[in-house]
Amino acid sequence: MASTAPPPSATGWLARWSRAAALRRRFRAWWQGRLKRTDTLELTQRNVYILPTGPGWMLAVTLVVLLIASINFQLNLGYLFTFMLAGSAVIGMHISHATLRGLTLHLKQPQPQFMGSSAALEVQLTSQRATPRYGIGVAVHGGDDPSTHTDHHWAWTDVPAQGQAVVHIAFQPHRRGLHPVPTLTAETRFPLGTFRVWTYWRPAAQLLVYPAPESTPPPLPAGEPRATGKGHATSQGIGEFDGVRAYRRGDPLKLVVWKKAAKSLGGGADDLVSRDAQQSHRQELWLDVAHAQLPDLEARISRVTAWVLQADRLGLDYGLRVPGREIPPANGAAHRVQCLEALALC
Repeated sequence: MASTAPPPSATGWLARWSRAAALRRRFRAWWQGRLKRTDTLELTQRNVYILPTGPGWMLAVTLVVLLIASINFQLNLGYLFTFMLAGSAVIGMHISHATLRGLTLHLKQPQPQFMGSSAALEVQLTSQRATPRYGIGVAVHGGDDPSTHTDHHWAWTDVPAQGQAVVHIAFQPHRRGLHPVPTLTAETRFPLGTFRVWTYWRPAAQLLVYPAPESTPPPLPAGEPRATGKGHATSQGIGEFDGVRAYRRGDPLKLVVWKKAAKSLGGGADDLVSRDAQQSHRQELWLDVAHAQLPDLEARISRVTAWVLQADRLGLDYGLRVPGREIPPANGAAHRVQCLEALALC
């Protein structure tokens, strides 16, 4: 039977490639570790780097060939053309470096996102120079966390003289929780494209990633009797109350029993009924990760996240229980954010 093992030469090449990749990762981690985390970065000669691009190296080779040919054949026009091109390249190098040097980058605090969606980062570029800056790109370079690493997707802009420009870039984290914003990079190749000028930037901001809600969650769980409540009421699930009463002017629309209202209107009557708030207050809605009836912890958290959003849309009071923490029942936007943060960090 033929052997499927790679030839010795291929094995050696793969080993060398793996070692080189490991060295590159170690060098990148060491280099990024030297960068101070800050949400506002002023670009100076100490943190702006420059190297020729591929076309820049080709231009350098072309200039050498032109110079040798001009020397061999004593071509005065050849000298003129060679030095004119070399002078243009040198001027372009200074213009390119000055395009980034003196620029100020500021990252606004990113808003929390749900896992699975792209997190938008807003970067503000400010210039105090009396002339515009052209062709500046900003992208996510990658972070300390491999799960947040992403290829470059550039957002390009021009910065007006003594003005500001805003760019929006995005990356997609693959885990819930609190993440540091990955390393960003800014770059320009203006004006000739023969030199690449860039900088690396490690923002200090952090991004909170909420769990992804379950796409088709089951109905909300049944309410629990209040510990201090009087009497006993059997809950048929949140949204179904035992007691109703005639509609009173000023009752919130969320308390109107619309199914009964539709039947009344269909029968020619205009009687409206509302849920009995006193009856419903005997019950408390608790969303408990431990009781989500799924074997996997992340699936349970995803289901409870969907329940939090559903209860918030219905305007219900609800409490949350996650491992090690209990949030008492309440409602409103602040309560929703508090519950989602607890689910993200549990």
